[in-house]
Amino acid sequence: MHDMRHKAFARHAGCLALLLAILLCACGSVHLGRPEGPARAAPSRPVAYTVIRDIVVSPPGWPQTLLADLYRPDGQGPFPGIVLVHGGGWKRGDRGQVEKHAKRLAADGYLVLNTTYRLVPRAIFPAQLQDVQQAVLWMRRSGPQYGVDPARIGGFGYSAGAHLISLAAAVAGDREWGAEGTELQAIVAGGNPSDLSRYEGGKLVPAFLGTTQKENPELFRAASPLTHVRPGHPPVFQYHGTLDELVPIEQAYGYKAALDRAGVANELFILRGHGHISAFFADGDAIEAALAFLDRYLRHAQTRKPQPGVRSAKAAAR
Repeated sequence: MHDMRHKAFARHAGCLALLLAILLCACGSVHLGRPEGPARAAPSRPVAYTVIRDIVVSPPGWPQTLLADLYRPDGQGPFPGIVLVHGGGWKRGDRGQVEKHAKRLAADGYLVLNTTYRLVPRAIFPAQLQDVQQAVLWMRRSGPQYGVDPARIGGFGYSAGAHLISLAAAVAGDREWGAEGTELQAIVAGGNPSDLSRYEGGKLVPAFLGTTQKENPELFRAASPLTHVRPGHPPVFQYHGTLDELVPIEQAYGYKAALDRAGVANELFILRGHGHISAFFADGDAIEAALAFLDRYLRHAQTRKPQPGVRSAKAAAR
């Protein structure tokens, strides 16, 4: 009897071990494009910081007053800066959604501007892009009085926020969509819908752009960060869940391929077994890798000069 119980227990233990191994494989992570080099020299302890709420980042007369929260590390600086943009399908969400990222970045010594933008249906594209550009302009022009280094400003966003900040970075030198002074030196983008032309149906993207792809395919391309990737584009760190059905992981692969073709430094951190929402909440390892990326290309990097002459396909076709 004892021997039978022992064998039964062994079988159950073996099954549990196999199940655990499968789960670990399914929910692990893969880091593509990770450069060789020493481990990140993180602060020995979290940096203390101060939060300044409800800073107005929009200029007088802007269609809607844009508010942001500023997370300033203690000390004199100058600090590398991050413009942080929330997600929500361009139609919902607020600064509180990405507050955990603001706190993590500030505790690592980054000066963070957690900003807002106009939402659908009250406003449609390019209003959201223009609002994010205003946040970048505020950081570059007014941020130095809080200690930011205007030559070391990056962007960080998830989902719709990733789309907007990566698009703002890509079109900074664009004659039609760009705005002078909005250059960014590095980007972190999670769950990024980088190619809107992949959305042939549905309601979310048409509501954002105010049209369908059948009616205006050119706008779908122009509103896609992938379309504007050129040599001189700032380095990009992506993270994405393999089970993301809202923004399929093929978006991340396509964006990476475009960056690779243009010779742009980039990394892709794959979160296995996670969908669009769970990848946002279970992103701890991805954020640590993103911080290492930001350290290389923003905190310790030499000043990157803006790259002029980057034009969208729409502008170039004229």
